[in-house]
Amino acid sequence: MVKPVIAIVGRPNVGKSTIFNRIVGERISIVEDIPGVTRDRIYSSGEWLTHDFNIIDTGGIDIGDEPFLEQIRQQAEIAIDEADVIIFLVNGREGVTSADEEVAKILFKAKKPVVLAVNKIDNPEMREQIYDFYSLGFGDPFPISGSHGLGLGDLLDEAAKHFPKGGAKGYDDDVICFSLIGRPNVGKSSLVNAILGEDRVIVSDISGTTRDAIDSQLTYNEQKYVIIDTAGMRKKGKVYETTEKYSVLRALRAIERSNVVLVVINAEEGIIEQDKKIAGYAHEAGRAVVIVVNKWDAVEKDDKTMKTFEQKIRDHFLFLDYAPIVFLSAITKKRIHTLMPMIDMASENHARRVETSVLNDVIMDAVAMNPTPTDKGRRLKIYYTTQVAVKPPTFVVFVNEPELLHFSYERFLENRIRDAFGFEGTPIKIYPRERK
Repeated sequence: MVKPVIAIVGRPNVGKSTIFNRIVGERISIVEDIPGVTRDRIYSSGEWLTHDFNIIDTGGIDIGDEPFLEQIRQQAEIAIDEADVIIFLVNGREGVTSADEEVAKILFKAKKPVVLAVNKIDNPEMREQIYDFYSLGFGDPFPISGSHGLGLGDLLDEAAKHFPKGGAKGYDDDVICFSLIGRPNVGKSSLVNAILGEDRVIVSDISGTTRDAIDSQLTYNEQKYVIIDTAGMRKKGKVYETTEKYSVLRALRAIERSNVVLVVINAEEGIIEQDKKIAGYAHEAGRAVVIVVNKWDAVEKDDKTMKTFEQKIRDHFLFLDYAPIVFLSAITKKRIHTLMPMIDMASENHARRVETSVLNDVIMDAVAMNPTPTDKGRRLKIYYTTQVAVKPPTFVVFVNEPELLHFSYERFLENRIRDAFGFEGTPIKIYPRERK
């Protein structure tokens, strides 16, 4: 199921980042009382009642030296393009401004649901100030206070009414869906074409030439697959080229629809920080991961080159130590045959279940090898372990006191589980629970 996307739109200094942080429950965006200071992470996941969603804070869009109203217009247009529901945020203390009216004109053309929120209504006596905002033409304004967290429940209730019904394009359970993610110009479209054996996707040396995620179906060794190509995470035009962060949203949507995610790296350019951020999305989503080093034909090699490059990957991607690495060239198709077996293996392990009795034998042997830790005289006791979910494999460890299961010992248990059952290519999750 692809999560719906909410975008918070409004002129600068109306409190977009404050509302964003309130909804996601943590301080992600930088908040100051100066227009245009949001420069940090502008997307996150949120939940309200039974709804999970992604949310974006347009205050984080850096348009460069464009005129003030032009910046607002471009920010709003990006939000319109990416969002399912738009929260139009205004400042209740300042009344309707010409900039608010400019944003309203843009949103009227959007054909997207718009919920009007009047921020900085910090007490009931201020509610009369919301009536002026009916003139913007978006129905009943919702009075809220970002600084105090007031009114957000009603606002999210209204936003949730406009979430798309149903989910992403569905495929049968026996179909392996895999996506390709990576920064522009690492060769994702070329790799799709190499796998399909035809020029299904436009390939260009110009970064970001593919427009949207494209589903391609194929059968290989009697196994059915769907390739979700996210090469089109950027659009042409100055606004998209100066707002790299927005490419994240399309990557997240593709990742949510995937069983396996291929993290594509450009062998010529090596590993950069953005590669790690992109890979982190797949890991956080709990998807199986295969690291693909593309353009391997362009690298001068000796007998140690591959091993050296693999070690660099392991050093940079410590959180993906479970992911297999494939070296190939999409252009020459050298080593392309090694990719599909890795995808199969990762998908199979992602959905693997293990018997509870065998699992507990492994855990007890692990405890015998490395006794559980103590803290201030209290020792962790592990009673039994069970697998409660797949995709990714998820285990609950019943213990006497969950806080005694420190990260280091949890990591030890994970390694023992991997040693016993494999699980190459997939993250696994371990949750301690107190035995009642």
